[in-house]
Amino acid sequence: MVWLKRRGTPLHKEWHESAIQQAPEAYLDWSIKQGFNEKEALRLKWLSRNMTQHEQYMNDFMTVFETLERWGPGDESETLRALSNLPANPESVLEVGCGKGLATLVLAKHLTSHITAIDNEQSALDSLSIALDNECLKDRVETICASMTELPFDIKSFDLIWAEASAYIMGVENALSKWKPLLKDNGILVFSDLVLLTPKPSKGLKDFWDKEYPDMQTPETRRTQITAAGYELLSDFTFSQSSWDNYYLPLKARIEELMPTMKGSAALDDMGKEVDLYLNHNAEYGYQMFVLKKR
Repeated sequence: MVWLKRRGTPLHKEWHESAIQQAPEAYLDWSIKQGFNEKEALRLKWLSRNMTQHEQYMNDFMTVFETLERWGPGDESETLRALSNLPANPESVLEVGCGKGLATLVLAKHLTSHITAIDNEQSALDSLSIALDNECLKDRVETICASMTELPFDIKSFDLIWAEASAYIMGVENALSKWKPLLKDNGILVFSDLVLLTPKPSKGLKDFWDKEYPDMQTPETRRTQITAAGYELLSDFTFSQSSWDNYYLPLKARIEELMPTMKGSAALDDMGKEVDLYLNHNAEYGYQMFVLKKR
């Protein structure tokens, strides 16, 4: 294995996993200083993958996902359920990490608000623009290619911030802190996060997610963090099985399709392991949607 070096010292993959767990924000800064661009650094922190061949890994990763509609678990019903828990109709909405815009379309159809949708993947925004045009919703949504860690907006700009399956990329506690100033007084933040549904997960599950998402918590821990960050928790709920099937079943089929032409791909292997874990341990973890109000 080729090791990375920092100040002349060889660094093993375990170092990266430990750094992600102990100081995720500092690790993100370190990754960028090593020559990763911000988009790669965010993805690598999120995926906790092999850091030594990042360009090939990223290329393979995008090859897998370029034809998939969903880039994470979800369903229109989950978005609508969270919308039904809003205390008021917002005038200004920021969607962080919109991807190809499946949630964006739901928001645009069911809110009268102006929506700003940001993502750091331009190809995803291009797909969203086509979908908005097809639905005659393009005048309702502005798309911006930007980083969620450096959002180009003034403080108190939005009544609602929406972040499905994206807050964990920069760390949930970090997101709660960094995004809060952008909310108007009593503004609402809605986000979803991968959580443990049991305090005692099986060893195989724990070993996998300790590496892939070291900051994975139970819903109870997230609720405590939400309160500590200065929000009032209005509601939260666990995603249904269909939300997972919408993501993992097409992903499984895509991996099987690419196996003959991508033999030896670390990215493909990692995603295959994640699919297998889901199929065998899905009762132990899930996605949780949280609806918060800024205090």
